[in-house]
Amino acid sequence: MKMKPMRVLFVCGQNRARSQMAEAWLRKIGGGAFIAESAGLEPGEGVHPLAVAVMAEEGIDISDNDVNGVEEFFLQGRRYDVVIAVCDAAKAGRCPVFPGAGERLHWPFDDPATLEGTEEEKMAATRRIRDEIRRAVEVFVAERRS
Repeated sequence: MKMKPMRVLFVCGQNRARSQMAEAWLRKIGGGAFIAESAGLEPGEGVHPLAVAVMAEEGIDISDNDVNGVEEFFLQGRRYDVVIAVCDAAKAGRCPVFPGAGERLHWPFDDPATLEGTEEEKMAATRRIRDEIRRAVEVFVAERRS
């Protein structure tokens, strides 16, 4: 009997970087065992250029992804097995409780939108964040498959 895919929602402040990267990694690494979506508490305008650039380096195009609002998903009655906040603790505490969400996780990552420094320093920091998110997704997938 085939198991139905696990529905996972990644949430961050604006759905412009961290949650977009996490969704893309789960789609790539998790294959058909997961349905990944992402949303923001206060959706921003378009996916952040730094996130687009560092994911493109990995062969993943997120440039045309929609920026979604968590409230919209909640009001639509969407259901998730796992909701993962990838923002700071203050924002994570504002995530709504989705009906049927069996598990809430918090993976705090730095926000590429708040990085300071030269463009190269920002790119290097965003690569670090991308790689941290990838490692977290790899562990998540491995734990769910065992």
